[in-house]
Amino acid sequence: MIKYKLVQFLRAAFPFITVILLWRLSVPFWNPAGILAMIPIFYCSFVRPVPWFAPVALLFCFLIDYRFDTLIYWTVMYCVFYAINGFQTFFDLTHADKNALYVFMLFFGVSTLVLSIFGFNLSNLIRAVWLFAWASTLYIPITALIKRVCDDR
Repeated sequence: MIKYKLVQFLRAAFPFITVILLWRLSVPFWNPAGILAMIPIFYCSFVRPVPWFAPVALLFCFLIDYRFDTLIYWTVMYCVFYAINGFQTFFDLTHADKNALYVFMLFFGVSTLVLSIFGFNLSNLIRAVWLFAWASTLYIPITALIKRVCDDR
């Protein structure tokens, strides 16, 4: 019985732990400022909504902004997309193909493009393209892991 409750607790806590780990494992080239934490933030907020995840997502968007030295940019982008996602009559991300990879690519691509335009030079543009490609590539394995661990079978 205790083992079952522990497994249930770890399943419920896994999205939160994933965000903390991805934010904490920041490396300048592979995960600058912990930006890969946006993957579980996006997935657990919009595609597979987790109860009480929105406040944690806002906090970690703010922490990503703090490390990136951007003034609440990722927090605002998250809030804007959260507001857009409120129009569930037009689209439903919970039933999208490939865990809503294309919607994530749109969200992350527009966000990195706008961010790279503000300090435009060739280096920032190449870094933005690399970050977009890397995050889009890691989206499927990270969301598949979250889905597999949190599945209540």
